Amino acid sequence: MGDHYFAERPGAASRRRTVDLVLPDLHLRLDTDSGVFSPDRVDPGTRVLLETVPPPPRHGDLLDLGCGYGPIALTLAKRSPSGKVWGVDVNRRALEIAEGNAKAAGLDNVRFMLGDEIDPALRFAAIWSNPPIRIGKAALHDLLLTWLPRLTPEGTAHLVVQKHLGSDSLQRWLTGQGFPTERIASRSAYRVLRVTSRTEGTTR
Repeated sequence: MGDHYFAERPGAASRRRTVDLVLPDLHLRLDTDSGVFSPDRVDPGTRVLLETVPPPPRHGDLLDLGCGYGPIALTLAKRSPSGKVWGVDVNRRALEIAEGNAKAAGLDNVRFMLGDEIDPALRFAAIWSNPPIRIGKAALHDLLLTWLPRLTPEGTAHLVVQKHLGSDSLQRWLTGQGFPTERIASRSAYRVLRVTSRTEGTTR
């Protein structure tokens, strides 16, 4: 697993490069490296998410779950300058690069860290994620059931998932877990799912 982007310490030899994230409201040049997710370009699913998701809350704590080298978290930080953005990942190489990308972009309202380094009492007004589907269904479900309950009562999560990697079944599963979920966009074989806080009285 050492070469996988979901390894804590990727075994792939470092090969730094840069990619550009160009959206109607921002342009970021981002460093990437081997051993992180989508090192040669901004992943198409990430782009679909960032081009279709509604604006984030103007204030509060905002989470990028599975942040990689930071394109989603940095977009959140740009679009919500008064918010506090948290990027979490298991990949230490990715977190280090994301920190450098935040500094290069002049964004001081975003922090990157391992998930267990975040205060467990923290609640999020929004979660944006291109979740790591390839970790397997059981691990993905555990990941989502760890973080989605940490939405504020009014909070929402937006997830982008490829259709052929199970977006429709994930939508049904989330709803069955008590998190009302709807598809808000569909483009280039990707689905963007909007997930609201768990309905009162439901449990895992």
